[in-house]
Amino acid sequence: MMNHVHPGLTSDTMEKARLELNENPDTLHQNIQQVRDMIVTRPDIGFLRTDDEFILRFLRARKFDQVETFRLLAQYFQFRQQNLDMFQSFKVDDPSIKRALMDGFPGVLETPDQHGRKILILFASNWDQSRNSFIDILRAILLSLEVLIENPALQINGFTLIIDWSNFSFKQASKLTPNILKLAIEGLQDSFPARFGGIHFVNQPWYIHAMYTIIKPFLKDKTRKRIFLHGNNLNSLHQLIQPECLPSEFGGTLPPYDMGMWARTLLGPDYNDETEYTLTYDALHVRESCGGGGGDKDMMKRSQSTVEAAALRQMDRETSTPLLALD
Repeated sequence: MMNHVHPGLTSDTMEKARLELNENPDTLHQNIQQVRDMIVTRPDIGFLRTDDEFILRFLRARKFDQVETFRLLAQYFQFRQQNLDMFQSFKVDDPSIKRALMDGFPGVLETPDQHGRKILILFASNWDQSRNSFIDILRAILLSLEVLIENPALQINGFTLIIDWSNFSFKQASKLTPNILKLAIEGLQDSFPARFGGIHFVNQPWYIHAMYTIIKPFLKDKTRKRIFLHGNNLNSLHQLIQPECLPSEFGGTLPPYDMGMWARTLLGPDYNDETEYTLTYDALHVRESCGGGGGDKDMMKRSQSTVEAAALRQMDRETSTPLLALD
């Protein structure tokens, strides 16, 4: 029995994990070890973190199916290896990540939805393309998810995402190339241990509808079923997310969303617009704790060579490397 894995989980949440995710405290150790034992089958990937807590979030994301869990774990590190540039200086006070966070990418609501899911919001028209590249915004979203997924309750309850496309111009949309969208899908759908209960498009113009048609083939069936195009019908949004959980922008009863709130949460109590921040968050926890033992040096060495190979691949990604391994 591995109780330290359930810090602060209510009995309701643990029951949900049992019913929905097939989680069983009595076999938890064994499940984690079975996934860890598969690592030797992929010597091409540097698994930079393999502790119990880390593997557990992948098991929860794949309902304790060990094979699927291992596939996700491998994808997680492979995505980071193949997109090294995205994960350089992957921390809150990296200037471009900080800029995206301060512009509200992503917004994170304090109040969960009625299923306990964390609500992330994106106001697309706030994307100032002279300030932030799409990659910067994707990095800020992935980093935010890394911080949030540390919470075991969110590993179980998951997330819901609302994208408001009001006033998102055709010119802004033209920057959303298929390659860049595939990168986002690969990073979020195929390589991250989070459960997304719903992805809601609100006020989308026709060209966003067209864009959605283009990316549809890259979405898993399960993802497709969770994408809801509400247009300007907030009632249909409220059928799925109660107004009590939403800010006024989405016809909810909560006050308007404060764009800087999540940035301030991440950047800590000393946050203000003028100062540089010292709080850093290394998502892979590589420097602090690869696991603590002496074996980590070999681990780091082994991943170094794959990382160099990935750097070469990086250069021809645009031309030859398929961004998405489609099932």
